Amino acid sequence: MAASIPGVVDIDVVRGARATREAPDLVIEIPHGATETVDYTRLAAQLTSPLPANLVDFFHVNTDIGAPELATSIARQLVMDEPTRVVTIVRSRIPRTFIDCNRRIDAAPADFKASKVTPGVMPWITTDGDRDLLRGLYDCYHQAVRDALAPDSAILMLHSYAPRDVGVEVGLDIVTSLRRAYAPAVEPTWPLRPELDVIARALDGTSYAPVAVVDALRAALATAGLTVGDGSTYPLHPSTVGWDHVMARPGRALCVEVRRDLLAHPFDPFVEMKIGAGKIARLTGPFVSALRRWW
Repeated sequence: MAASIPGVVDIDVVRGARATREAPDLVIEIPHGATETVDYTRLAAQLTSPLPANLVDFFHVNTDIGAPELATSIARQLVMDEPTRVVTIVRSRIPRTFIDCNRRIDAAPADFKASKVTPGVMPWITTDGDRDLLRGLYDCYHQAVRDALAPDSAILMLHSYAPRDVGVEVGLDIVTSLRRAYAPAVEPTWPLRPELDVIARALDGTSYAPVAVVDALRAALATAGLTVGDGSTYPLHPSTVGWDHVMARPGRALCVEVRRDLLAHPFDPFVEMKIGAGKIARLTGPFVSALRRWW
C-alpha cells in the first residue's frame, strides 16, 4: 500500500461505506499537485543551483491549481454514489518548477517540443547535487504511484491549465517573459484554450480515450454549458508518464485538463489562488457520472 511522504506525495484513500476491498477501484493522480507556495519555498531552500529572481512567479503560473480540490470532491461524491468503491488520490508535492513528475526525465529536448510541454528538469538546475536530489524525489513519487495502483484499477490523471495558450519559452528569463505575456494589453491576444481537454490522441491521430467515459463526460458537461476538447491543446506523447499509464491500462486510463479559471476564485496567475467551492461542485457531478461508466 502507498503511504504519504512529507514534501513528496500525499496519499488519500476514500472508501465507500460498504467497501470490502483494500485496493482502489480508481486512482486519481495529480502529478502537478504542488500548488501551495510552501511547496516551492520548502524545496527551493534545499537547492544549491542559482535560481532566477522571483522564480516563485513561474511556480504559480505553471502549477495545476484546483486539481487537488477537484480530485477530493470527485472521490467523495463517487463513493457516496457507489458505496462499495474505493478511490485513492495520489498528489505530488514536488514542484514542477524544478522537476516534472509527468515527464520521462531522460527524454530528448526534441520530444518535449513535439509534445508541446515543458522540460523534465528545468534549465536552472545546474548542480549534480540538485539533480540527484530531485531525481531521488521523482523516483520516490513514482514508486508511490505504482504502490497505489492495483492491476484492475482505473486511473484518472487530473490536470489544470492556464486559460490561454501563452507562447513563452522556458529559459532563465522565464519570469520576465511571463510578466510581459500576462500584461493587460497582451494577455487577451493569446489563443483561448478549451474549457476542458481530453489528452488521449497520439501524434499519428490515434485516440486512446476510454470512449464511453469521455462521451459521458462530454454529454454531462454540455448540460452545464461547458465543452470538452479532443486533444486540441496537447498530444498524448511518449515523453510523458501519462503515456505509460495509458499504454499499461488500455481503456482504463484517462487524462483531462481543466481550465484554471473554472476552478480559481478569482484567477490570478502570479499568486497562490483560492479555489471556488461552487466552481468545484459544478464540475464534480459530470466527472462522477462519467467515471461510473468504467463499472
